[in-house]
Amino acid sequence: MHVSAVDGDGLAVSLIQSLYERFGSHVVAPGTGVVLQNRAACFAYGPTAATGVVPGRRPYHTIIPGLLLRDGALWGPFGVVGGFVQAQAHVQLVSGLIDDGLDPQAALDRARFRVSGDQVLLEEGLWPRAAEAAGSGLTPVRSLETRADFGCGDLVLAEPDRLVGGTDARGDGCALGY
Repeated sequence: MHVSAVDGDGLAVSLIQSLYERFGSHVVAPGTGVVLQNRAACFAYGPTAATGVVPGRRPYHTIIPGLLLRDGALWGPFGVVGGFVQAQAHVQLVSGLIDDGLDPQAALDRARFRVSGDQVLLEEGLWPRAAEAAGSGLTPVRSLETRADFGCGDLVLAEPDRLVGGTDARGDGCALGY
């Protein structure tokens, strides 16, 4: 889950709450109702495991809330959740805003890709670009996974005279102002 918020004074928050997987670790802290997360699930065990438990080594972690600045001032908080696609979806979202000049909703609605091993999974809107993706050296795959497998995000941009927000149709969020 991600929340982007900007108040009337221009203070901004980008908050990601994660359990990792459907019910986290399946452990609830006694007497609190708080479910513990299970990011250690990304470790492999054993002395020869490439991602084994070793002092100082960390698993691939995707709790990365974002904040954009423009000319040194707040432009807006943003975030995309979605496990291993999160960092890739962040780049695609920011590229849509900055490189392509999209508004927040259009940047969130745009089809995404996800690199996984030697494949690049393409969301349905990118299927016509499979040949172009093949030029990257990765094998393009027309993904039939659910849209949520390509991340789910939201953002708020602080424009000079207004706040402009968007929320991802891949999830169940909303963008609102009051």
